[in-house]
Amino acid sequence: MNPLRLHLERIPTPLGQALLITDELDRVRALDWHDHEARMHRLLRLHYRTAPALALRARPSAAARALAAYFDGDLHVLDALPVETGGTAFQRLVWSALRAIPPGSTIAYSELAQRIGRPAAVRAVGLANGANPIGLIVPCHRVVGRDGALTGYAGGMARKAWLLDHERAMRRPVSVDPGRASLPFQAIGGPA
Repeated sequence: MNPLRLHLERIPTPLGQALLITDELDRVRALDWHDHEARMHRLLRLHYRTAPALALRARPSAAARALAAYFDGDLHVLDALPVETGGTAFQRLVWSALRAIPPGSTIAYSELAQRIGRPAAVRAVGLANGANPIGLIVPCHRVVGRDGALTGYAGGMARKAWLLDHERAMRRPVSVDPGRASLPFQAIGGPA
């Protein structure tokens, strides 16, 4: 069996350098922050039982372009990106449910457990959320405490707050031009 070959891109963002890992089929395998690079490598080893070979990508991937568009305000551009992870079946179930949380929205861990049909698995949902190797694209930053308080985020609480503020700001009415009324950004499937 051939070893897993992955491509690394270092992408500047308003939150610092993002580390994006894609495979030869352009599926996203990991996304983390430069100051958490050791964590990213640890998760890759855990998920794939070996340290995958990493090569620097020569040209920006579709995922890198989508990430730039997200930070420019296109909140749904990340929704269509293909992802591939290791992890357990339960973890992949949680990560799939995370992708269904609309930008600018938050849910509690208990609600996420309900959504996957495992209401008693709140702690396991929290652990799976924390083991997510594809932050932002698999939006673990949208999960909060039962009281709505921001809770842990592997990229740091300041980044979590910034990401949620960014998504909420992009959903607010934006003036098209001074002579016209504001048009709200409409989330897919969400209210206008």
